[in-house]
Amino acid sequence: MSMTQRSDGTIKGRMWAKAQELYLVRVLAFGFKYLRPYLFRFVLGVVLGIVFAALNGAFVGLTVVLVSRLTGEEQTTMKSPVAIVSSSQPSGNKATANTTTAPSVTPDAADAALGVGTEKGQSSGFNRFIQKINKPFHGTFQRLKALGTSIKLRVNRIYMWLLDPWLPLKDRALDWKQIMGGLLILPLMTGLRGGIGYLSSYFMAWTSQRLVTDLKADVFEKLNTLSLDFFNKSTTANILARINGDTAALNSCLRLGLSDLVKEPMTVVAIVASLLYIDWQLTLLALFIVPLMVVPMQVISRKVRKISRSAYDLDLKQGSLLMDAFANIRIVQAFGLQKQQTRDFLEQNRRSMRMGLRTMQAKEILNPIIELFAGFGLAVVIVFVFASHRPVANFFGFAMAIGMFFTPLKKLAGIHIYFVQTEVPMQRLMELFAMEPTVRDTSEPVPFHEFRKGIRLRDVAFDYTPERPVLRQVNIDVPYGQKIGLAGESGSGKSTLINLLFRFYDPTGGHIEMDGVDIRQYSLADMRKHMALVSQDVLLFNTTVAENIGLGKIGASREEIIEAARNAAAHDFILKMPEGYDTQIGERGVLISGGQRQRLAIARAFVRNAPILVLDEATASLDSQSEAEVQEAIDRLANGRTVVCIAHRLSTLKSMDRIYVMKDGQVIEEGGFEELLRKDGAFAMMARRQSITASSAHSVG
Repeated sequence: MSMTQRSDGTIKGRMWAKAQELYLVRVLAFGFKYLRPYLFRFVLGVVLGIVFAALNGAFVGLTVVLVSRLTGEEQTTMKSPVAIVSSSQPSGNKATANTTTAPSVTPDAADAALGVGTEKGQSSGFNRFIQKINKPFHGTFQRLKALGTSIKLRVNRIYMWLLDPWLPLKDRALDWKQIMGGLLILPLMTGLRGGIGYLSSYFMAWTSQRLVTDLKADVFEKLNTLSLDFFNKSTTANILARINGDTAALNSCLRLGLSDLVKEPMTVVAIVASLLYIDWQLTLLALFIVPLMVVPMQVISRKVRKISRSAYDLDLKQGSLLMDAFANIRIVQAFGLQKQQTRDFLEQNRRSMRMGLRTMQAKEILNPIIELFAGFGLAVVIVFVFASHRPVANFFGFAMAIGMFFTPLKKLAGIHIYFVQTEVPMQRLMELFAMEPTVRDTSEPVPFHEFRKGIRLRDVAFDYTPERPVLRQVNIDVPYGQKIGLAGESGSGKSTLINLLFRFYDPTGGHIEMDGVDIRQYSLADMRKHMALVSQDVLLFNTTVAENIGLGKIGASREEIIEAARNAAAHDFILKMPEGYDTQIGERGVLISGGQRQRLAIARAFVRNAPILVLDEATASLDSQSEAEVQEAIDRLANGRTVVCIAHRLSTLKSMDRIYVMKDGQVIEEGGFEELLRKDGAFAMMARRQSITASSAHSVG
């Protein structure tokens, strides 16, 4: 590999590490807002996790104590090295040893206490080798040894006072205290450790569940604030994935990893501290393999990150396929597309399965790697213990500690993978919250209490992209109380004009006024409460008839809902339904007919009682009988209101005060119904295709 290639690799590695640091900071800042309300329980979980970790370290120390007392090695393991060096008392004279004043610790005494340079050690070339390695760092090691012996002296004094009377000792007669202590010390320690570990996990899980619940609510609220263009560009599967999938991934990560993220690192620290206390040389030798584990973990995490992105995209595609298949089930069955849909789904499923297997392989390979390193570390400890004639109790303690040490390392590696897999959902969530609606309220909106004058469109222009102009220089007047019709071929811009009127989008040129004020100066809520919409695509919710009607006015009473249904000619058919107004109508109202759905939409507009009524092809998809019934309801609804009506069936525009004819995003004709027919222009041409002429106009309707 050339120097340039190595340099490029180093630069890319540093850039990747920097990007990860910035990402972690963003994630922490993003999550802290949701963590703050539950900070007390979170901190309590952290504290209990630290106690749990400390008990793990104490458990290792207790193992060494028990083994050393059973083998008679207590004097060279857990008792103070200084006391060993300085005391000439027999090993059974605990009182004298325990009350010995700590002398100054010399390097030779410390060496002797740690088993280096002792009489037994001098016969070992291994110890001479260790001394040779230690020589350049002699001064530093001696100071560390002195500090260690001082700490051991204080700890062992506490141990001798607290535990010695309650623990069995070789060659010492058992009394009731030692029997009780021997029977209860391990159950008490494991029970306390398990109980504190459970409480720590519970508080962490409690925190993560509530954090994710709040996050999911905020995601839903955020999506509701975004403008219509976001939903036009996104698929339903993508939107559902943001609410459920992204938050579920985070919930899984936090639920499974948050507790371990606190307990396991502290457990590692506690076990290492305990091992350093027992034998610092043996500990450093055993830990040299830990840095070597970082390389495979980094390689695997990058692999999982790459797989996770691909798997996430596949899940979205699979979700879109399912949504399309079941939303268009009538087309699927009518055209015999079941096998094709099944093949497409099976192919997506197989690709998703392959991604899942690759992720599983990457995650599971960590366990054998870590266990391999653990076995190697244990082998090194065994060789070193035999070569340096360490006490048997130290070996037992280290064997148990290595088992306890690599278990949290495996969990931390698993947590690392969880967080890597959560990176894509977290980035999507942060991107979502960074989005701003393209249509926003002004900082100081003008109050809009009552609609009194009318609507005016002045030189209104709009385009979705600069290459796709939809409206150009549109001028329309809608005086208060008048009914205005919009006619034109499909794609002429009529529905876009309605979208601008409701401020689903803002014009790219010109402006729209209500009562002489640009609608951008009003708040969206104030403006829209003066408007009601009845469209061709009736949007109903999977709930009861009464609740669907009541959505027109939040808090509408039962009496208002029934009155609105009467006005919409819906009351009679509602009463014939199984549970009347409490009948569930199914998703999108599939359990009722098209005419019934339309009349419920009109009832919803009635209960809203808004002064501005917008009708967007409200009868276009109905048969003749249903159209006549619905049109009567619309006429009652339009009475006394300012109306803007789009109609493909021109006969429904006969009652309009003025009609604007549109083509290619421009108004090309305007006038009354009969006036436009007499002009024999674009409107008359469309009317003739519907068998409407000037001579027959008087009978239309």
